[in-house]
Amino acid sequence: MLLVRVGRRDGELTGGADTALVEPRYVDRRRRYGLNRFSRAEVGAVMPVSPALPPVTPALPPVSSALPPVSEPDDAAARSIPLLPGERTITRRVKFALVNACTLSSLTLGVLAIFLAMQGQVRIAAFALIACVAFDGLDGALARKLGVASPFGAQMDSLADMCSFGMAAPVVVYASLAGSVPTAAAAVACALVAACAAIRLARFNVSPKDGRFFCGVPTTMAAAVLAMTVAIGLPVPGPVLLAGVALLAFAMVSSFPYAKLARLVKLPPWLWLAPVVGALVDIRLTFALIVVGYLVSGPVLWLRQRRAA
Repeated sequence: MLLVRVGRRDGELTGGADTALVEPRYVDRRRRYGLNRFSRAEVGAVMPVSPALPPVTPALPPVSSALPPVSEPDDAAARSIPLLPGERTITRRVKFALVNACTLSSLTLGVLAIFLAMQGQVRIAAFALIACVAFDGLDGALARKLGVASPFGAQMDSLADMCSFGMAAPVVVYASLAGSVPTAAAAVACALVAACAAIRLARFNVSPKDGRFFCGVPTTMAAAVLAMTVAIGLPVPGPVLLAGVALLAFAMVSSFPYAKLARLVKLPPWLWLAPVVGALVDIRLTFALIVVGYLVSGPVLWLRQRRAA
């Protein structure tokens, strides 16, 4: 079939080798293919032949000389958002610097606690952590009172909390547990505190705020409990203390509601008198009871909310 000249009459085959190659069964075939079925006159009548046209190229828009040249972005437009929103007077800048100085003091004390724990001065490191807790509460109170709260301050406070309470507190606890529990177990429990503190801080930054309760134990409270445990030398066996550290870590990332300090202050005065008297009698036992009571309050409030719903 490939040797047949498709679309030509049998008589149009030239002589010679081409003619000899045509098979006999195609000699009498009169069928034509494509446009060759018609005569040249018929093809010209149906599809008039147009004169040859030059190739057409895509039209390009004219380049306007009135367009301004591309320049680098203006320095004023590329400038970042100011750290202190609102009126930027000298007084407000001083207040803003004072608040951030408290945050940096908490961060510095956290680093100092790590250094002290590495040198074996565990109790002094614990007191440095307690000072971190004090400065952490002070910077937020000052920012609200002085009217210089800002997104930068919130992020700065979160980073300082991660250093002081998410890193320094586990290091101090690890140094205090040395020799009383297996090293691997202490490392796992302290690493769990650091991981849960990071999750707790990240969740707090992106979650809607509730003015009454915390969702889980706050990192500041957890670090204060760990620091006080080391500072007062709570007479608890090593394995029990290790289990308490792990339980406190999981309480940070739990969904149990825990009352904020502002609600605790509004409690009747006689409820505050009992811990004070207990601390005068036995500060260690009183501290342990307060911590256990606060940890248990979260599941109790959660159950009450479930029943009310």
